Amino acid sequence: MISIIVPAYNEEKRIQGMLELYVEYFFEKYRDCELIVVADGSDRTATIVQNMIAKFPGIHLLEFGTRLGKGGGIVEGFKAARGTILAFVDADDSVSPSDLDRIIGALDTVDCAIGSRRAPGAMITRHQPLKREVISRVFNVMVNLMFNLGIRDTQCGAKAFKKKTVDLVVPKIRSNGFEFDVELLWRIKKHGFSILEVPIEWKHSEHSRFSLKHAPRMFANLMSIRCEQKV
Repeated sequence: MISIIVPAYNEEKRIQGMLELYVEYFFEKYRDCELIVVADGSDRTATIVQNMIAKFPGIHLLEFGTRLGKGGGIVEGFKAARGTILAFVDADDSVSPSDLDRIIGALDTVDCAIGSRRAPGAMITRHQPLKREVISRVFNVMVNLMFNLGIRDTQCGAKAFKKKTVDLVVPKIRSNGFEFDVELLWRIKKHGFSILEVPIEWKHSEHSRFSLKHAPRMFANLMSIRCEQKV
């Protein structure tokens, strides 16, 4: 079974369209597939998902009354997932279902596959604002220096894993914010699991939940994690 986790904080404007795309693709292609939506906001996201569940039983909703953070939401989704292959993807339409499927398919040869906007062959059809683009590249350089990851794009919101990888690594995770991806990849690499960057076609979403104001806290949390002696 494939379990796809969708962290959805106040995504009422985008969640239905995104889920319809993923249902049409994955539920038709795979007999055993589930979409797990983690809603921890205060808008109508959970209500919209509940209405869709009646039509598509393969959709599941985890609803929380307090903010979990992106990483916290994904971890809760991992806990509820029943699949032998686990993936997560952002609630916008930045990554197509077919690209996530190619990422999942790469698990035939590796333990972890991640979507990349910077791997050879990737294409960006709608760029981020210039300031965000510059900061994103600087961030990636800095985290690679800090963690020795050798990864071109740590923050793309589409990643897939074999269950054994998640089961071993995720209990050690301390991050619950946008820095979650970096810590997750670092711990995966430290445990000797293989990681592959898969080039994707990506487009910026105008309603992205990430704000540059998160950057200082992300770096502070990552510095604290990097100082650990054990992983």
